This record gives sequence, structure tokens and C-alpha cells, in this order.
Amino acid sequence: TLGIVFGDIGTSPLYVIRAILGNKEINTLLVYGGVSSVFWTLTFQTTIKYVFITLKADNHGEGGIFALYQSVKKYGKYLVIPTIIGACTLLADGIITPAISVTSAIEGFSKITPNIPTVPIVIAIISVLFGTQKIGIIFGPVMFIWFGMMFIFGAIQIAYHPDIIKALNPFYAFKFITSSFPISIAGIQTHIHGFWLLGAVFLCTTGAEALYSDLGHVGEKNIKISWIFVKICLVVNYLGQASWLTHKGIKNLTTENPFFEIVPHWFLIPSIIIATLAAIIASQALISGSFTLINEAVNLGLWPKIAIRQPSEIKGQTYIPSINLILWVGCILVVLYFKDSAHMEAAYGLAITLTMLMTTVLLMFFLRYKLKWNKLFVNLIIGIFFIIEFSFFIANLTKFSEGGVISIIISGVFILVMYFIYNGKKETNGFTQYSNLDNYVDLLNALSNDKNIPKYASHLIYLTKTQTSEKIEERIMNSIFSTTPKRADVYWFLHINYVNSPFVLQYKVKEILDNKIIKLDINIGFRITPKCEYYFKQIIKE
Repeated sequence: TLGIVFGDIGTSPLYVIRAILGNKEINTLLVYGGVSSVFWTLTFQTTIKYVFITLKADNHGEGGIFALYQSVKKYGKYLVIPTIIGACTLLADGIITPAISVTSAIEGFSKITPNIPTVPIVIAIISVLFGTQKIGIIFGPVMFIWFGMMFIFGAIQIAYHPDIIKALNPFYAFKFITSSFPISIAGIQTHIHGFWLLGAVFLCTTGAEALYSDLGHVGEKNIKISWIFVKICLVVNYLGQASWLTHKGIKNLTTENPFFEIVPHWFLIPSIIIATLAAIIASQALISGSFTLINEAVNLGLWPKIAIRQPSEIKGQTYIPSINLILWVGCILVVLYFKDSAHMEAAYGLAITLTMLMTTVLLMFFLRYKLKWNKLFVNLIIGIFFIIEFSFFIANLTKFSEGGVISIIISGVFILVMYFIYNGKKETNGFTQYSNLDNYVDLLNALSNDKNIPKYASHLIYLTKTQTSEKIEERIMNSIFSTTPKRADVYWFLHINYVNSPFVLQYKVKEILDNKIIKLDINIGFRITPKCEYYFKQIIKE
């Protein structure tokens, strides 16, 4: 659970506090208010919205935006739009997260060797990461050590400055959002309003959406229990970094990263190695999540048919070579363009705020129509989350010109592909003409028995879009009765039906004419990789 679900959110302490402070003049309100905002963001956004409420929005135990869409799509025909936007912005996150997580970890070596060339090292690690289909065996133990390490070193710093616990008071978060702070931009002293720093604060909860997506792998109960341990470790570490900043009297961050500053010098190298492994695990979980997203998109008719492999017998695990290549190239380009994690922070967060907003839209329909919650109560809850997430979105817009445009461009490319595929299928289906299959039964029987026509195949199989056994596409009949008729012993009309349940695999056979014309319907869950030829052979054997 720790590795699969909490890898992304668990590596956020590597860069969140540094992102909040940036090139600002550090004072007590900035430190206390910043860490207070982080705590309450983790409480409202991650704990209440995702752990307590969104995890209830499961589809036969499965989570994620496509599973949520499958549960509510009948309540609004335009719900496919927020679904596409949410899925594509989450895919963009799968490109940026590995880059920023691994880079932040490797930059810890700069405390030992200031001029270490981080970019080549990061590229090498990312290349190995994308070349590995499975490293899951080390997920749990490494992440347990990682969270334990964060807790211990954070607690030590809190012991030096116990007053930092006062930062949990929401008053500091309110003052932080409503105050202005001195900042140096290109050597010019100016001020920035605390509201705009919410873009940096938001980085502490970017992994919450991945938490929901992995619901099917580990279950709601396991996530809720594990989150207690994870949140305590995260909060203690954030407080520890804030404590170090306070009792050390740091006025500006130059090259320092508070995360590594609270680590004892004798443990620095092991901590960097553990941080790197944790970043790799977080990235691996996101990459696997991206494969699952695309597999679902293919089954829902939102992505072109591509090669999908199943590297193991684990339920729902897929590997998609083309997507792996796209994500790898994207990560490498992000590293080469931004070069360090401080600049990557500008590109990070904007896209994922859109993912969360789109999830909130779908969640409203689930709570109202599936769980039958009171309408006023649902509107109140959704309204609160919408205000919080929209505030984060507005604050993140300041990152647009600093690099946030990169994540929007990546998301936009994915959105265009999904939209055109979805729209194209709708247009094609609109022009498809159907005829009554009964009109062709005698003709097919006569053709099958006509020895004067060379046999085309023993079993001739056509994929049909219609679920009913009464209708058939005219183009299929035209293909059979063309200038060169296709004579066969048996004519099969195969229909693949993607159902709302994630892992259903059922079939129904109807013989329209004994041993001559057979209609075969296969119901496939939206998380199952379709292997029509394999399924057909298995059905024939039965």
C-alpha cells in the first residue's frame, strides 16, 4: 500500500517547503503560515475529500476518473468532457512527477559535491526507470523506511523548537493567505500576496488523485488505515523543516533544501539514496497508473487501438510500449528544459488542479444519484471543495508563463487525441446503416451449401457493432455477397461490449441457424485488455 498508493504524495516533502519559500525573505509568518497551509491542505483536500469521501465513489471496488465516469455517465451525456480533461491532465502529471521527484532527490548530493552534474544522472535514472516493467517487490519496505526516516528527522527538529506545533492553528494559514511577503525578483525587491503562494502549497497534495486511482489495487480500508501513518510522518517532517528554518534564523534560501538540511551529516548519503529510491517508486506507480488510464481509454473508445501487454498475471496490470516511450521522451525533455527541480516546480501543479476539479464534478453526480445523499448536503460539500480547488487553480495560473504552460500543452495534446477519437466514433456510428439479419439467413445458408463457389474459409468471423441478433451492418453483408462471394461453413458475427464493471468477462452465444450462422456477444470490463482472438479460441474449445 505504501509504495503503490502513497509514493507520489510521500515524496512531496522533498520540494514543497522550498517551493513555498523560494526567493522570498524568510520570516516567522511565512514559515508558520506556510506549514499551517500545508497541514490544512492535507486535512481538507487529501483526508476529507479523497480518503473519506472520494474513496466511497468506487465502481465494483475500482477507483479512478474513468471508473467514476462509468458509474455516472448515464446521468449526463456531457460528462465525458470533464472525464477527458481530468484523465489527460493526470497523464501530463505522469510526465512531470518522475522528473521533479528524481531531480529533487539527486540534488541532495550537491550538499556533498556542489558542482555535481545532476542532469545526466537524472536522465540515466529515468531511462532505467522506464525500461523496467516491474520493481514492485521493493515498494513496501523502501517506502516504510522512507516514511520512518522522515518522521524521525522531523521529530528531532521539532524537539529543538517545540513552538512550531502552534503552526497547526488555522489562524496562521489564514494570515498567510491574506498577508504580503517581501520577495526578490531579478534583484528587484517587491512583495507577493500570500494567496499566490497557494500554488506552491498545493504541491503537498498532488498525489491525492493517484491515491484514488489505486483504490482497486489495495482497497478502501487499507488506504484509510495506512493514511493515518503516512499523514503523521508527512506532517512531522514538514514541521521539522519549519522548525529548522525558525531556530536557525535562515533569512533566505539560496542552494539549501530544508529537507536535506534536517538530516544529520553522517546520514546524508544514505538519506539521498533512500530519497532516490522513493522517487523512483513514486514514478513507477504513476507510470503504471498511466498504462491503466490508457487501457481504459482504449476500451471506452477514447484512444486509438494500440499494442497492450500483460507482463504478469496480476489483475489489471498492463504495459503499453508506445505510452512508455511517450512518457520517457516527455520526462527527458522536461529535465533537459528545466534542468533543476526549482524550475520544474513552476510546471508542476497547474494540470493536476484541473484533474481534481473534474473529479469533483463527477463526484457530485455520484454522491447525488448513486449514493442518494441529500441534495443540499451534496451541494454544500461540493461547493466547499470547488472553492478550495478553484483557489488553487487560480493561484497556479501564475506559473503559466514560468513553465506551467508545458503541462497544459502536454494535457492539450492528449485531450485533442481523445476528443477526436471520441467524436470520430460518434460520427462513424451515425453513418452506419443496418439491415435485418433475417433477410439474409436463407442467402447465407444457400451460399454456404453452394459447392460451385470456392470455399473462402471454414469459419468466417466479422466484428459487428450491434448488440442485437436481429440487426447487422449492411457493409458486412456487402462484403460477404461481393462480386467474389465468401463461402464458409460457419458465419460468426462477433460483438464486443464494454460494460461498466471493471473486470467482467462473460459471453453469450446464439445460433441463428444451426451450425451455420452464430451471433457471439462478449462482455468485457473496462479495465480488461481486449484479446478477441484468444477469447474466441477459448469459447470455441468450450
